[in-house]
Amino acid sequence: MSELKELIQDKISKESFSGNGSLKALSQKGLELFNEQGIPTVKHEEWKYTRISVVLNKDFSYAVDATAVTAKDVDAFRLPGHEAANELVFVNGIYHAELSNIRSSADELVILPLSEAVKGEYKAIVDANLGHSAGYHNDGVNALNNAFAYQGLFISVKKNKSVEHPLYCYYINDARTVNVLSQPRTLIHVAVNAEVKLVEEEVTIGTSDSFINKVSEIVVEENAQVHIYKIQNEDSHSSCVKTTHVRQLGVSKVNSVTITLNGGTIRNNLNFILEAPGCESNMYGLYCVKGNTHIDNHTIVDNQQPHSLSNELYKGIMDENATGVFNGKIFVRQDAQKTNAYQSNKNVLLSDTASVNTKPQLEIFADDVKCSHGCTIGRLDDEALFYLQARGIGEKAAKALLLHAFAIEILEKIELEPIRQYVDQIISERLDFEI
Repeated sequence: MSELKELIQDKISKESFSGNGSLKALSQKGLELFNEQGIPTVKHEEWKYTRISVVLNKDFSYAVDATAVTAKDVDAFRLPGHEAANELVFVNGIYHAELSNIRSSADELVILPLSEAVKGEYKAIVDANLGHSAGYHNDGVNALNNAFAYQGLFISVKKNKSVEHPLYCYYINDARTVNVLSQPRTLIHVAVNAEVKLVEEEVTIGTSDSFINKVSEIVVEENAQVHIYKIQNEDSHSSCVKTTHVRQLGVSKVNSVTITLNGGTIRNNLNFILEAPGCESNMYGLYCVKGNTHIDNHTIVDNQQPHSLSNELYKGIMDENATGVFNGKIFVRQDAQKTNAYQSNKNVLLSDTASVNTKPQLEIFADDVKCSHGCTIGRLDDEALFYLQARGIGEKAAKALLLHAFAIEILEKIELEPIRQYVDQIISERLDFEI
């Protein structure tokens, strides 16, 4: 791990901290905390089942020529519906405007380097929100990204604007010559009465190892709506830690759908902080993995004010040697009376060597609430299989039919039709199910 620290120190010493005020302070504090804590081991309770130190114990590099990635490279993995989307391309953690396509006007959507946003009209927003996720993830991985916040991106959706073109964010690691470590950072502000749809995809070019450590902080104002869709379908040599931290500052609605299909070691941190009365938060996840993929979903719902609603449903289909983790926490603070909070994790194991560790948790400090949590781990229903086979459906097709029915409840939560059909097609092909 000392090699990683030397790499980071060398990178930062060459570039130095840029920006000022909160941005510079966050970067410096992040570096100090990382030097103090390092990468968490399994002794860290929140990393008990995910050996992230093993993934990072390699010879990584930042010194990659980002200009080597061309528009033709991007063409190879553009998502369906990209013709009508704002496309934001990040290469090795850095936003590249020349590879991006911004179709929305400046009176709807503003995109700036964080180093510029912290000095202009958005300074108050940056100061108040940048680094808020550190209060919920006090570990070396989050600190490492904070150290590189000075190279991050600021996105603002203007007041009373519904962005017609969804935001497709491609996070590319160029691993054609070396192992690549990248630190994407975004702060997204969705103003009063605004609405936006976000789609995220990670891509690795090349066969060397890649690791993305990404933090996205999203601030949602009064009467705003945000839809977040994440697609994770990488090769086994590509791993990531993705932290999405959502603050709902006014009565608002946020929907999140996370689809994990393939990769090496994948850790998803998803936090919803409900700081105003009457907020609605919906968190859906589907992980359909096989091989040696390790998927770890950590979620937090922090209800701080009354009359809020949160729904959380994560489903897993595990095959071969795949391993899964679900750790969901719901906090209901003392002032959050009349809160409705629901959490469920359901898993199907298709092989004797697949495994899942699941831990739903509730911490309730109010006395007038409706909350529930639960988890299931099992195999396909033998009676349902027998029923289908008794009607002339082969065993393989019957299993595929049941698994697709299990998954479709999550897929239906994706409101962008091209993205929903794209994910459905991938899952159907994996299950050998004809849609």
